[in-house]
Amino acid sequence: MAATGLSAGSFLVFNNVNSVEASDGTAIPPAQPWPHKELAGSFDAASIRRGYKVYREICSACHGMNEIAFRNLNVAFTDAEIKVLAAAVDVEGEPDSQGEPTTRKAKAFDYMQSPYKNEQAARSMNGGALPPDLSVIVKGRPHNEDYIFSLLTGYEDAPAGVSLREGLYWNAYFPGGAIGMAPPLSDGAIEFDDGTPASVSQMAKDVSTYLTYCAAPDTEPRKKMGLKVLASLSLVIALSWVHKRFKWSTIKNRTVIFRE
Repeated sequence: MAATGLSAGSFLVFNNVNSVEASDGTAIPPAQPWPHKELAGSFDAASIRRGYKVYREICSACHGMNEIAFRNLNVAFTDAEIKVLAAAVDVEGEPDSQGEPTTRKAKAFDYMQSPYKNEQAARSMNGGALPPDLSVIVKGRPHNEDYIFSLLTGYEDAPAGVSLREGLYWNAYFPGGAIGMAPPLSDGAIEFDDGTPASVSQMAKDVSTYLTYCAAPDTEPRKKMGLKVLASLSLVIALSWVHKRFKWSTIKNRTVIFRE
């Protein structure tokens, strides 16, 4: 099955064909044409904006991003927009005069906290499973963003002969196939501010881009530095060749005659 997504004026085709399997039977996510993975590519800011909306309105109900502050989103949002995004979220505040816990509106320097007070509360609300923090989830999974995209779009009926207990769902990209997370995305589940149709594939693509940026915000600076280093080395090599060709040619071809 193929699905399409529009990004920064380019036409990208994203697919979730699980044609290859690992030795344990888990489907290997197919490589997707991510713009930020190209040599001189960069993150799509519009996709990051949409991806944050997917995270905030869907994923944040179960998953926190404890290592990501709102201010870290400055690649896609202005400072004023970040303040608005933060103010829409309540975070734990200082205890009141009686020592009771309080909440306050988040600020740009606050981190995206887990929706649960502690691990025990998280497990009790999810049938014993602990929803992972998404701060660096992309780095912690084989195939990185390809895995996230394929997992989000890979829900299907269990194969013949496979019986799932109540509360489990079939996803060929999840180790073992049985996953406790219900399909989080559905067509039209949210409405993007820029009018982009919120299909399952589009939302999966955008939230994967958002999570990839959060896990590796230094990707673009490192690419730029690498290109500068390559350019500098190329110049040095060219100058070295010119120096050898024109400055050392006379020495190289010099004939020394010894007289008795």
